[in-house]
Amino acid sequence: MAKKDYYEILGVSRTASEAEIKKAYRRLAMKYHPDRNPDNPEAEARFKEIQEAYACLSDSRKRAAYDQFGHTEAPGAGGGFGGGGFRGGFGDIFEDIFGDIFGGGARGSTRRARRGSDLQFTVELSLEEAVFGTEVKIRVPSKAVCEVCHGTGAAPGTAPEACPTCGGVGQVRMQQGFFSVQQTCPHCGGSGRVVREPCRACRGSGYVREERTLAVRIPPGVDSGDRVRLAGEGEPGENGGPPGDLYVQVRVRPHPLFHREGNDLLCEVPVSITTAALGGEVEVPTLEGRVLLKIPEGTQSGKQFRMRGKGVRPVRGGPAGDLICTVVVETPVNLTRRQRELLEELDETMRRGGRRHSPRAHGWLDGVKHFFDEIKQRISG
Repeated sequence: MAKKDYYEILGVSRTASEAEIKKAYRRLAMKYHPDRNPDNPEAEARFKEIQEAYACLSDSRKRAAYDQFGHTEAPGAGGGFGGGGFRGGFGDIFEDIFGDIFGGGARGSTRRARRGSDLQFTVELSLEEAVFGTEVKIRVPSKAVCEVCHGTGAAPGTAPEACPTCGGVGQVRMQQGFFSVQQTCPHCGGSGRVVREPCRACRGSGYVREERTLAVRIPPGVDSGDRVRLAGEGEPGENGGPPGDLYVQVRVRPHPLFHREGNDLLCEVPVSITTAALGGEVEVPTLEGRVLLKIPEGTQSGKQFRMRGKGVRPVRGGPAGDLICTVVVETPVNLTRRQRELLEELDETMRRGGRRHSPRAHGWLDGVKHFFDEIKQRISG
């Protein structure tokens, strides 16, 4: 009985690409694998056909011979394209299908281009620099491709060789019972290459350490924890891969006058006892200059005044926040004899006025009295 055409078994055309052949094989192998079809001889026979067809068509040399000679006349016919026997377990199929995803199954995957690592650098700014934006120069420790060996790691005049242990694949296969396991080659560390004569400049690594000076533009409105991304300024890639990115993280130093909360700025404003009692104006600092804040008569300590638009404009746009001024009434210290006499006279007149001049104090005293009266009633009752 004539053998079935390999292309027909996999359901692909004779001009199918390697990727199309592999995709068809994965789909059919998962469908007809004996582990998923126990006690089904038809599925097992179909699976053997799929295995044999893929063993031939996935190898460019065998495929060329098959296209030219077919089944019977091809050199090594019979078992030359994988025989007809069942080979490998369900673990082989799993490895072949998911190896590319997890980095262990695809042949030569260790030789693929790899993106370089990202770098992070912290820059410390004043509040003014963070609010209005600035440009800073930073020195970033990094690694660069060795100019002597051009990244090969081999001494000039020599070149890396394929690893004799793994044949340049970067992985070695071990059969463990039903499963076939691939591991990183212990000889080359997964690179697939060995350097007989290392480059003296980079000691065979292909890279040298260096410091780069970069000018980084910090946009207005950033705050502690924000990051500025510099694309392509990270570690160089491997095997021709793209470089990583550099992330500049912002840390804002504490300010002697202002405390930032979101887009608002908070500021404490000391006010004399006379200004708080009689009212007046005090100069208040903002990040754009000084302004006058009107203090109403009888202002208490802790009173807050909001100055619209005197805060921080968000880094992503939008209206600026506010400046919130908290009044702190300052008790006078280091009094002269005459000042003490005047305050004592003031205190005497205020006592005669009673609740009218200090309603909060009298209200508090009433609360204390009521509290102790309740305690007495509970004890006597």
